[in-house]
Amino acid sequence: MNRVRRIVHAAGNETAPYSGEGVTAALLDTGFALHPDIAGQLVCFRDFLGSRREPYDDCGHGTHVAGILCGNGGCSNGLYTGIAPGCRIVACKVLDAKGDGDTADMVAGIRFILETRHLYHTRILSISAGVGKVENAQLQEELRYWLCQTWQAGLLVVIAAGNRGPGKGSISPLALSPCVVAVGCHDGQGGSISASNCDLYSGRGPEGVKKPDIVAPGTGIVSCSAGFGVTPFGIIKNPYVAKSGTSMAVPAVSGAAALVWQRYPQLTNAQVRERLLYSAQDMGEPWERQGWGMLHAGRALFG
Repeated sequence: MNRVRRIVHAAGNETAPYSGEGVTAALLDTGFALHPDIAGQLVCFRDFLGSRREPYDDCGHGTHVAGILCGNGGCSNGLYTGIAPGCRIVACKVLDAKGDGDTADMVAGIRFILETRHLYHTRILSISAGVGKVENAQLQEELRYWLCQTWQAGLLVVIAAGNRGPGKGSISPLALSPCVVAVGCHDGQGGSISASNCDLYSGRGPEGVKKPDIVAPGTGIVSCSAGFGVTPFGIIKNPYVAKSGTSMAVPAVSGAAALVWQRYPQLTNAQVRERLLYSAQDMGEPWERQGWGMLHAGRALFG
């Protein structure tokens, strides 16, 4: 995360004194473990796959994503601090232990977020799931409908481009919606080219469609591990783990949105979107690889 914050200009004084305080982001993911770096930011947990009331994450993906967005870096002396450590979280478990999900659970999660948005002051819906082709066209359209309903209700919808690239038309179908900010991943300029570089498999739009909208780093991102342990002496064991993909890029953008909304609470979701995209750093690459460019949190706040 230290590397991510440097690349997206959210390190040091570049975004100070803003932390996302007062802003809530909803996560549709695999759950939420009560990791020391993020436990204090959880305001609501809802399990759409069962009836468990206590937060849990049997996959680890959702906990990792939450750490990128709002981890306080406490287990690393600040090294792995997230983008917006003051941002609060509504965590909806809609994906199972393998990271797979059902369209009906996704819709139920979105509807819950809409119904409770005033209660929890939710302004961001963050979906780090690259939804593949939904065989039932009606179900796919239902998902798109609810994403647009969420946008029309004033929330910023941030969604992964998916990891099926780099071919044209490889982007997640839901990321093609005009009601979302589609996030691809890119590891920044100057990095070595290898099969592990996420911009080489980040989903891309079909011919003539300008997607993704923006990119952020996604390779080898170190964040909170749901598999952490606690010794009898209170020492946290294995608090972090590295993961890769467009899923890891999404919460960086969602975190930047929380920073912007803290500073400019009067902005609409469309205006926050404009700030994020128009301030992005152009890397001089084709649109399908970088969108508007690399997320630049500092310019989004102060530019």
